[in-house]
Amino acid sequence: MQLLIFTLTYPLLWVISVLPYRPFYIFSDFMFFLIYRIIGYRKKVVRTNLKLVFPEKSPSERRKIEIGFYRHLCDMFLEMVKTMNLSKAAVKKRYAIQNIEVLQEIEKEKSILIVCSHYANWEWNVSINNYVEAKGYAVYQKIGNAYFDRWIKRVRARWNTTLITSEETVKTVVRNKRDGIIGIFGMVSDQSPQWFRAQYWTEFMGIKVPVINGAETMARKMDLAVVFLKVSKVKRGYYEAQLIPITKSGARTEKNEITDQFLRLTEQQIREKPEYYLWTHKRWKHRDKVPPAFAATRCSRQAGPKS
Repeated sequence: MQLLIFTLTYPLLWVISVLPYRPFYIFSDFMFFLIYRIIGYRKKVVRTNLKLVFPEKSPSERRKIEIGFYRHLCDMFLEMVKTMNLSKAAVKKRYAIQNIEVLQEIEKEKSILIVCSHYANWEWNVSINNYVEAKGYAVYQKIGNAYFDRWIKRVRARWNTTLITSEETVKTVVRNKRDGIIGIFGMVSDQSPQWFRAQYWTEFMGIKVPVINGAETMARKMDLAVVFLKVSKVKRGYYEAQLIPITKSGARTEKNEITDQFLRLTEQQIREKPEYYLWTHKRWKHRDKVPPAFAATRCSRQAGPKS
């Protein structure tokens, strides 16, 4: 069955990937009409999230964000498909990095952990590896369909990126350190963990939730440099990335410091242009399960780099 689904779907994806940009985005407009107006994909989740996070905004303001989000969601999904036949020259034109020298300087000395959120076009973040010498890794969630999983790995490998699961990440970092290999690891770190497994709860967009601190744990234990990747959507199909150092030495940070910095930077990004965040994700679903030990705590750290 998996092979049949892949065999039937792949030709359509390939056709979409080779479309010229004008019909490509016209098709995205059609997808928006279908997903938002007809199907109403996760519309209730999006509206609940926006009301929780932006109670100060009027219903019409939240509706504007909602519509902008669904338009962007369709663009981003199709841009992921476009990656199949997107050259390095094309992605460099459409995904510009303002200060790649941040990575180029650090990679001379040690491995780097890049943390980002589900914002703008996180699928094209892996193109950063076209600009650096270090071996690039992207931590991803394995796809249930084995054929699509292999396809995703093959597509992203075109940009000097090796996909690894979260279970493989620590082993890879340890092996690289043992062998003297410098690597750059990219992780999307704003997911919602299982509440009963969470080691840390803190405020995110003004609401206390469990947070994943696996990236911080690895950075502190293996003394990785940590950099936040801020991506902005300039216009349709064009993005700019800014690299914001959080620390050059994870081992020299306090507990939860990296996680807090990441959350504050993500909040700033969301508040600037909220329509480009992934509002279909149930990020705040565990807000009513805060353990007593974390109920009164409040994060006071401000976003900013630390050496």
